[in-house]
Amino acid sequence: MSRKTKFALVTGCGRGGIGEALVTEYASRGFHAIATVLPTESSEHLVGAGITVFPLDVTQEASIESLKKSINSLTDGYLDILVNNAGICYTMTAIDTDVKQVQLMFDVNVFGPMRMVHHFHGMLIRSSGTIVSISSIGGIVPYVYGSSYNATKAALQHWSNTLRVEMAPLGVKVLTIISGEVGTNILKRDADRELPEGSFFSPLAAEFKQHVKRVPDTTNRFVYAKNVVAQSVKTSPPAWFWYGKTTTVIRLLDTFWFRTVWDGMFWGMFNFDKLKAAHALRNA
Repeated sequence: MSRKTKFALVTGCGRGGIGEALVTEYASRGFHAIATVLPTESSEHLVGAGITVFPLDVTQEASIESLKKSINSLTDGYLDILVNNAGICYTMTAIDTDVKQVQLMFDVNVFGPMRMVHHFHGMLIRSSGTIVSISSIGGIVPYVYGSSYNATKAALQHWSNTLRVEMAPLGVKVLTIISGEVGTNILKRDADRELPEGSFFSPLAAEFKQHVKRVPDTTNRFVYAKNVVAQSVKTSPPAWFWYGKTTTVIRLLDTFWFRTVWDGMFWGMFNFDKLKAAHALRNA
């Protein structure tokens, strides 16, 4: 097969997400774009766009091994871009966390990319390719009710940092994307989540319910994809690329202000005066 053809593999390309936008952008740039969706998900939105699709569950070694065989056959053992995009969220206070839910999220958001790189690194080295980690501002700031999700993204960022250093002598580049608010359907999994009965945060139950059903001000996912892909195809991409709503102000504050600058911001944003007052009354 002629090496005029370049291959980009993007995980987590279900309808309405970042992955769908990314793989579509790679296709528009002339790559042979390869998408993965969960075995239970429809792929019609991708097949109709002429994109190669394979089923994949990043939590299952056997699923990744099967994908590797298919990709190896399709590309003759080359892979130019691997985008670790598959991810889920879990919204809850840190003290009310269901650890089983968090274990699943780590399995997808952190161990999934680790598994993918473990299995596909040979193809990427052969191609002098690029690994793209889709991370989040959640890995930077202590966004309230997102402690566990934030932890997965912080872990992914630091793992990717070391991966970048280790892969450089082998000719593979690693790009970490610090994503701001992007318009996707990732929040749908948490839309009906409620605080557990008896939670110390119960005085904010109504606010919590509004939070999980929120429709944030976001960056269009296709605009996001165009900018991210443009960085990933550079000969020398940056170590980190910040893009999406709120990333500029967060980057500035994280760089130049005290670590606790976020505390006051989120205290007001999440109405913690109400929680403090209720707690004081409870203990009076």
